[in-house]
Amino acid sequence: MFGWLKSKKTDIYAPVAGEIVELSSVPDEVFSAKMAGEGIAIKPSEDIFRSPIDGVITKIFPTNHAFVVSSNGMDVIVHIGIDTVELKGEGFTRLIKEGERVKAGDPVIQADLPLISSRAKSIVTPIVINSTKISICSQHNVHSRDLIMEVN
Repeated sequence: MFGWLKSKKTDIYAPVAGEIVELSSVPDEVFSAKMAGEGIAIKPSEDIFRSPIDGVITKIFPTNHAFVVSSNGMDVIVHIGIDTVELKGEGFTRLIKEGERVKAGDPVIQADLPLISSRAKSIVTPIVINSTKISICSQHNVHSRDLIMEVN
């Protein structure tokens, strides 16, 4: 009856193809204890990391190992690997600029997975959101742009 009272859900898509990993098993307490937010992680099987939502790239870290996409007060962080900041940008190529508007699936970062795998603690990529009202939609392997979470 009052359709306008319903809260709008936001779909979050896989920024990269790979195997879904529970956030609690990520080898970094900031992510596993959900200090950075709710979400999941993906062990990537491809080298292009894409925007998980339509929005604006509000932050690309100086070392290109992580980025934030924002839309309507929601921030989605894609953090490529664990302790990858220590690579000081080696193995990461920025494909877009901060402040640019993106659609879900637009390429943001290209990563040299063999190099990063050999030098970082882990290549597992957390995808976290500044919301506690999420539903996980995928439990196994995903392709980039598959639906992985919904935010209510």
